[in-house]
Amino acid sequence: DTVKDLLELLPEHDLPEDLKSKHCKRCVVVGSGGILHGLELGHLLNQFDIVIRLNDAPVQGYTDHVGNKTTIRMTYPEGAPLSEQEYPPSSLFVAVLFKRVDFNWLQAMVKNETL
Repeated sequence: DTVKDLLELLPEHDLPEDLKSKHCKRCVVVGSGGILHGLELGHLLNQFDIVIRLNDAPVQGYTDHVGNKTTIRMTYPEGAPLSEQEYPPSSLFVAVLFKRVDFNWLQAMVKNETL
């Protein structure tokens, strides 16, 4: 019932047109472990059709190493980046919800309430 009630609060949206039109021929997933630091692979990562970033893996200040392209940002609520700069307007944010508190977080976000 909680999930059903929450889904009724959300506006119905489809994927953005630019994502729908991509065939996703070359995708890369960039985690937040820091393994890319020092490798200066940013230019290579930016060449992928889809760049999926996980959790709060920062881009600002590390573009030489991790690139600056973000197509999709996937994270648990507690792993979401705090900086607005990590949410480019052209990217899609995907909240991965699996705990009760995650659903409470989403409801608070949608209703603009304090959690």
